[in-house]
Amino acid sequence: MTLGPLMIDVAGSELTGEDRELLHHPLVGGVILFTRNYVNSGQLRALTAAIHAERSPPLIIAVDQEGGRVQRFRTQFSNLPAARRVGYEFDLGARPGLEFARRMGWLMAAELRSHGVDLSFAPCVDLDYGASEVIGDRALHARAEVVGQLAVAYAHGMRDAGMAATAKHFPGHGAVVADSHTALPVDRRELADLQDDIAPYRLLIANALAGVMVAHVMYPAVDALPASLSKRWILEVLRGDLRFQGAVFTDDLSMGGAASAGDVMTRARLALAAGCDMLPVCNNRPGVSALLDRLTVEPAPASQLRLVRMRGREAMSLEDLQSSAPWRESREALARALAPPALTLESGPA
Repeated sequence: MTLGPLMIDVAGSELTGEDRELLHHPLVGGVILFTRNYVNSGQLRALTAAIHAERSPPLIIAVDQEGGRVQRFRTQFSNLPAARRVGYEFDLGARPGLEFARRMGWLMAAELRSHGVDLSFAPCVDLDYGASEVIGDRALHARAEVVGQLAVAYAHGMRDAGMAATAKHFPGHGAVVADSHTALPVDRRELADLQDDIAPYRLLIANALAGVMVAHVMYPAVDALPASLSKRWILEVLRGDLRFQGAVFTDDLSMGGAASAGDVMTRARLALAAGCDMLPVCNNRPGVSALLDRLTVEPAPASQLRLVRMRGREAMSLEDLQSSAPWRESREALARALAPPALTLESGPA
């Protein structure tokens, strides 16, 4: 059985009968996990093993584990910093900042891989314009060239841990105020004015970027559809102009930013026609059921190959990971970065 284009969620900390039935549908190709799916380290390893055992070849298991306020698994995982902290370390010193970015990408990915998770949707490469609350400290930096350098270092760390990187939210979510989880943000800039936002993708693609997640943001000067559903953005700009050959994910099709295009069936059809390879549909079991009943998809060998490349590579066991020098060194680097500054007392007049 091949991997279908839908990425769906499961109910809780172990698979239910309904979950198993859905996972066997040929339109399903992946599972995205949330905080509700995590109790502890052993439970998560059992859950991912059960999901992988349901299909051959195995389904792709993903999560959002950026760090900061977007980290689904916390207890028994490293407390990862928000991306802005990585940018701050770069401002203190470019070379150590890049090394810190690489270590944080490795640490995040290595811990997930040791638990059977294939993919984290990271890094976030939106620019920090100070406009978007939903992005905020998830942005690495305000300067495009710095974001690009840090994202490449972070992605290299992920790769070294056996995980492919997925840059988001293409072409850029940082300059709009509205939150695409609840509304459709509109960015009225011309394509020529978006080149700073796109610049990190150019550098990442030159460094073999495997995945891109496309934003539910409308750029009416470029296309009347949100970028996630737009042939102009995905086929012409991302695949054509930028020559990206990896997997394209939509952001969650249940989000408010996608709803302007119609019901979930219309959104899915537009996304597939635009060239997306995988469509997450989260926390919307009725929508998933409707898609599995009515959506038809033509087999696409190239898309299948792109998705297969997103699978995690061989990983260390959790025990071996936690006894390894890279894990200890990365945790020490994290502790140093997050430690409060030393308090120095100035002596008064004699």
